Amino acid sequence: MGFKCGIIGLPNVGKSTLFNALTQTSQAQAENYPFCTIEPNIGEVDVPDERLKKLSEISSSDKTIPTRITFVDIAGLVEGASKGEGLGNQFLGNIREVDALAHIVRCFEDQNITHVNGNIDPIRDIETINTELLLSDIESLENRIPNLEKKQRGGDKDAPKKLKLIDVLIKKLNSGDSIKLNEYDEDHEKYLKEFQLLTNKQTIYVCNTDEDSISKNNNYIDLVDDYLKDKGHKKINISADIESQLSLLEAAEQSEFLDTIGLKEPGLNKLILEGYKALKLITFFTSGPKETKAWTILEGSLAPKAAGKIHTDFEKGFIRAETISYDDLRLVGNFSEAKDSGKLRSEGKEYIVKDGDIMNFRFNV
Repeated sequence: MGFKCGIIGLPNVGKSTLFNALTQTSQAQAENYPFCTIEPNIGEVDVPDERLKKLSEISSSDKTIPTRITFVDIAGLVEGASKGEGLGNQFLGNIREVDALAHIVRCFEDQNITHVNGNIDPIRDIETINTELLLSDIESLENRIPNLEKKQRGGDKDAPKKLKLIDVLIKKLNSGDSIKLNEYDEDHEKYLKEFQLLTNKQTIYVCNTDEDSISKNNNYIDLVDDYLKDKGHKKINISADIESQLSLLEAAEQSEFLDTIGLKEPGLNKLILEGYKALKLITFFTSGPKETKAWTILEGSLAPKAAGKIHTDFEKGFIRAETISYDDLRLVGNFSEAKDSGKLRSEGKEYIVKDGDIMNFRFNV
């Protein structure tokens, strides 16, 4: 599994259209009226990686298995959602377990598509959603207090620490400040992950625009760029309409279509790439005659941790990892040549896995 991404935004900004296009399904309702998405929609997509196909060819693998990303599309949020307005509030819980958020912002004019507030204002829309996430987090933290106080009276050692942290977090959120993991020690970081705060998730802002503005910004996109400039968030431009058209085409036709409109790749690729960057994820591979498979791990992971992604026994009994970079294997052509040329290395427990490493784990349990 790559990562899990929640799709959020106001009603009628193109969330469900984009979800359907990205996942190549039609399970999410996409109509021209607010709240057409009632139940959260969940879909999985393969992570596109040209290296995987080439590696499978080198190994003459029977199967090629990409890593996958899960998208969760919830009902559009409106001002007051954290207090029960609209339909979004009841679904905020469905995205607390995701790794990242794709915040869809409408950046196009179309009189045929209703805006919930009557006019296009991307900054107002962004702030509306962010305020609702913040208020939802405050409520979520406050709801934890009675149970933690009970645990504290029962002698739970973690409860006092959690209560103290919750007090700090609520004050921080009430002042409008963001919460960053790197500001806290290891214990607090563990508690923060347990709290699953929406405002603590990596957010990629997705400007949903028209075809004419996909490769060159329009005024709305410029406003978003200026707003996000010093906030450290990732932002990409996507046209849900273009993605919908792409989803109906075969791979060869997709390439031709992208060429005609001056794009190098689908929006899905851009969203996944920015997601990997934001979450500091990398890909390593295992490859042989039976299968070639892509695996996702955190940047900086040691070899035994990577082995554990395949099976816990691999991590427990880790001995070494026979390793070669994808670029080196492409250069020499096959694993036999890699071994003869010394490009195939034996790495131990302290080896930090690199993006594109091809690994064969030796273990004993």
